[in-house]
Amino acid sequence: MSEPALELKLVERTPDRPAGVLPAQQLKAAIAKEWIRSDLYKIPRESVQPASLDLRLGDFAWALRCSFLPDTESTVEDKVVDLAFQKIDLRDGAALERDRPYLVPLIEELSLPREIRGKANPKSSTGRLDVFTRVITDGNPSFDEIPYGYQGKLYLEVVPRSFAIHVKTGLALNQLRLFTGDPRLRDEEIRGVHDEFPLLYHDTHALRAADLMVSDGLFLSVDLSGPTDRIVGYRAKKNSLPIDLGRVHGYGWRDYWEPVFPETGSRIVLEPEIFYLLLSAEGACIPPGYAAEMTAYDPTAGELRTHYAGFFDPGFGYDPRGRRHGTRAALEVRARDVSFMVEHRQPICKLAFERMLEAPDVLYGEELGSSYQGQETMLSKHFVEQATGVSQLRAREPGSPLEPPS
Repeated sequence: MSEPALELKLVERTPDRPAGVLPAQQLKAAIAKEWIRSDLYKIPRESVQPASLDLRLGDFAWALRCSFLPDTESTVEDKVVDLAFQKIDLRDGAALERDRPYLVPLIEELSLPREIRGKANPKSSTGRLDVFTRVITDGNPSFDEIPYGYQGKLYLEVVPRSFAIHVKTGLALNQLRLFTGDPRLRDEEIRGVHDEFPLLYHDTHALRAADLMVSDGLFLSVDLSGPTDRIVGYRAKKNSLPIDLGRVHGYGWRDYWEPVFPETGSRIVLEPEIFYLLLSAEGACIPPGYAAEMTAYDPTAGELRTHYAGFFDPGFGYDPRGRRHGTRAALEVRARDVSFMVEHRQPICKLAFERMLEAPDVLYGEELGSSYQGQETMLSKHFVEQATGVSQLRAREPGSPLEPPS
């Protein structure tokens, strides 16, 4: 069988050469050409997403005494010699404890042409479980950024924060996106796309151009609306049992989360260093010719960290038949150092948009088996009640575990 042709002709970067994100069909061709390779494990078809590739855990993990970055003259494994104190076999699965950094060599390796660079981000389910991850590469003093023409191994730093986790070789916690040039849309381009194809909806109505908040990306706000007995989010419990990340719809959320209810005035107060899951007020719609990345809240606005998981694929919240008006985004939030008040419709994060080199041959959605299309809750796919939650009122009966505080 002949390998698929890579239609994009990449010779050198020039000002007039199109910039963009490689779509699924070009990622498949890149695998065939061994820009992305795995020596012992074949890259499965389901690893290829509309605008990204799942990166899988290798056979072992090092437990580290601290995090690190290599310098331009060193490799990751040069640093590990001094920092690792235990090697853990992942082939039959293993538990990773809370607040301990681990380093896992990934199955995938790269041999990129000089015109191609990459960026990594946690998968959505990883972020929703408060598992902090980032990719490290040899000779590169930056996390998650893969330089042009990188040749070598990929390593994943994994730090479970709220829950201990159970992982196994082959599990995907992160995704890789490949680019040529700078595909980022400027603010005026984002407004132009929204005029042609609405990017944000509130209820079933596209936001008016005048209501968009655009500043190096498109802002989303938080939904804290409704009566004081409505669940608007969840906060992580401490000291819960480990979560097996390969087990889908296998856990009751009450064993791991406490419901969050708004105060009078549609606001909540985040306690410091506690992990919260909230939901955006707006529904986002990513057209087929674009991808997006959720970026953290501007730290100059306060001690607040939002959204660990960043990639939004083409087709998120999109329905070519017009029956869906965007999909709301899960917001992963942690206040730093001090308590922090958040109010309904307060801007809390933003979407940066990127142009695809071409529309992918498969879009995010039900046909791909995507877990969060049309979501009305922010809980990850690991929980039985994942399909309910935020839209339900808490029980009012005396003694109910969801009884409102007096």
